[in-house]
Formats: sequence, C-alpha cells, structure tokens
Amino acid sequence: MIRRILPHPHLTVLLTVVWLLLANAYTLNSLVFGLILGIVIPWITAPYWPDRPMVRNIPKMVEYALIVLWDILVSNVVVAKIVLFTPNAKLQPVWISIPLDLHTPEAITVFAGTITMTPGTVAAELSADGHSLLVHCLHETDPEGARDGMKSRYEARLKEIFE
Repeated sequence: MIRRILPHPHLTVLLTVVWLLLANAYTLNSLVFGLILGIVIPWITAPYWPDRPMVRNIPKMVEYALIVLWDILVSNVVVAKIVLFTPNAKLQPVWISIPLDLHTPEAITVFAGTITMTPGTVAAELSADGHSLLVHCLHETDPEGARDGMKSRYEARLKEIFE
C-alpha cells in the first residue's frame, strides 16, 4: 500500500528538500507544497521507472557525496590557478579513456556526472558497448594517474553503493 502512494520514497524526500531550498522559505506552507510535489511527481513518473535503482549502502552514499563536494571545492581552486597563472602554451589538455567496472546505468551516470561536475574535467562520451568513458582534462601531466585516481576515488565507491 505504501509503495502505491510513495513509489519512490527517497525521491519524495529529495524533492521536498530541494523545494524548501529553492523556495528559501522554511514555512509550513513551503513544507506542505514540497511534500505535495514530492508525492505527486514520483507517482506520475512511476510508470517510466520499471526497474528502480537499488542503493545498497546509504552511509557510503553520504560519504561519496561529501568526497565529491570536497573534490569540487579543491578543483575550483586548482582550475582558478590554472586559468589565472598558466599560459596557454604550457597547458597540457588530454583525453583519457577510462575502462569501466560499473555495469548499472545509474552508477555509470553518477560516475560521468561526478567527473563533469568536478572543474577541469568533462565526461565526453560513453562507448557504444558501455565499457569505457572518454574524459577530457583541462591540464594533466599524468593521464594514467588521473585515470587510476578517478577509478579508485569514485568508481570503486559507486560500485559499493550500486552493485
């Protein structure tokens, strides 16, 4: 019965919190409207989600989010230094192909999104077979080290969360 009313309970909570943050007003009206959105949107979109992604480890998901936020902050400073103080002639942009150990579409999407959200890197393309991800780095002197760092820092954690 609960699954009929709340087909995606985590999404309901997330939408409610996002609404409160967007409304920038923590009133009872904002909370009620956020809950209405959080219930109606997942209920309407439930037929388009035949297979729900299974999150296996919530504490690992929180840890992953904190690591990504920290990496975004650090990367912003690094990219700002590159943009302000590195001449164009000394930039070393590089394309890196990352072989994927992830298999679920949700995990691959979060991995690519994480790479793109981190300043200085962009996930450009997923191979047709879904086994590798092409990433562009703004300035990288050690492509193999960057690839291994992304795999160990992000992909290994996502494997624990989703698979």
